Amino acid sequence: MKVLVVGGTGALGGHAALHLADAGHDVTITGRGEGAHPATPLADLAYLRGDYVAGDFTPDRLTGFDWVVFAAGNDPRHVPPGEDFGEWLIRANHVALPAFFAAAREAGVSRAVQLGSFYAQAAPELVAGNVYIQSRLAACEGAHAESRPGFDVISVNAPFMVGTVPGLPSAIFEPYTQWAKGLIPIPAYAPTGGTNFMSFRSLSQAIEGALERGEPGKAYLVGDENLSFAQYFQLFFDAVGRSDVHVEALDQELPLLPDVAIPQGRGNFIRYEPDTGETALLGYQRHDVADAVRTVVAQFG
Repeated sequence: MKVLVVGGTGALGGHAALHLADAGHDVTITGRGEGAHPATPLADLAYLRGDYVAGDFTPDRLTGFDWVVFAAGNDPRHVPPGEDFGEWLIRANHVALPAFFAAAREAGVSRAVQLGSFYAQAAPELVAGNVYIQSRLAACEGAHAESRPGFDVISVNAPFMVGTVPGLPSAIFEPYTQWAKGLIPIPAYAPTGGTNFMSFRSLSQAIEGALERGEPGKAYLVGDENLSFAQYFQLFFDAVGRSDVHVEALDQELPLLPDVAIPQGRGNFIRYEPDTGETALLGYQRHDVADAVRTVVAQFG
């Protein structure tokens, strides 16, 4: 199939793009810059420049693609300086994202996967008090509202992710690795609480499964392992060969995982088990988080 991965120059979209290309699909990626990072294998894929928030992807530009993977939903990292946080998320996720899916439908795309966030499904009690989670829920619902016979929309809603694209820098995992090696002077502790974690590899497998076998109109809550933040960060210390260091859980903000990045609140958990039937349908592997951490450390260590 001819597949367009929107947000394919980033980490999750890029990993999915490479996975789909390895599976034999003809993959094109999009981004807002001049192209994919030249040190990555993404630079070998076809590239279509554009910004969905600006309305760059008209039906004419999307004509010819069979499937779309949308991996460019906005979060707090994407809000431009000087923009109002809530207003930007409404513009990007409530308005521009559904408009993109409408354009894809008009272009003749037959199936589209919207990569979303797990919070609204895994912890619906958080929706009312969080503008970001509200915007991701609106993105999911808005994308599905554009579906019609012949244009299937499926969502894959993912938890905390861990993994890497070869050659792609990471403002998250490189510091984690350096910290675990003792090169960043922060004590070995983690905030109390925890969540569900999943590897890039498992997510890419789930996206491929959703494209090939997903039920139209379905929003799949995917995930892998429920870990405390202390257990999660311990994996990094173990992977760099410092298993003698014990990561302690403290009711204290960690600069590398600030409280703003924990919507459920420090000290709280989001635990769930993905549906076994859905896991089998989408065909993604479980118990892959520790191996993903080892892959991260091998790249950034």
